[in-house]
Amino acid sequence: MLDTIRDFLAQKRIAVVGVSRNPKDFNTRLFLDLRQAGYDAVPVNPHAKTAGGVACFDRVQAISPPVDGVLILTPATTTEAVVRDCLEAGVRRIWMYRAVGPGAVSQSAVALCEKNGVSVVAGGCPYMFLPNTQWFHRLHGLLLKLVGKYPSVSTSQP
Repeated sequence: MLDTIRDFLAQKRIAVVGVSRNPKDFNTRLFLDLRQAGYDAVPVNPHAKTAGGVACFDRVQAISPPVDGVLILTPATTTEAVVRDCLEAGVRRIWMYRAVGPGAVSQSAVALCEKNGVSVVAGGCPYMFLPNTQWFHRLHGLLLKLVGKYPSVSTSQP
């Protein structure tokens, strides 16, 4: 899974679905931090006009030019609908955010991605993998390594 994460983060134009209208919300903070890290992050929220001063789109299909990947920060109950939107938009990389609880991960949405040849990260937090991230995100990654739950590099051969 680590190689899938690295591939996702190597993309520069990423839609962030579920950006909040609240500027202090975690989802908005992650969106803004991705932009600060050099990503051309595009906010998606059908109920917001802007996020962090950037125009929001109501769905992934409406984004132009298209994105290379989609980070989903919605409740798991809406993730499958977001994945279907991504498929219609031709997106080939999806990350379903999860730190605690189900997050955005939906097994039916993961299966839909796999069935359609979409590279999917089912869980985890992008903060743990961004360079120069805050100490507590690095600590989160270290704790996952200590308990054996940190993503590993694929050992399968193409």
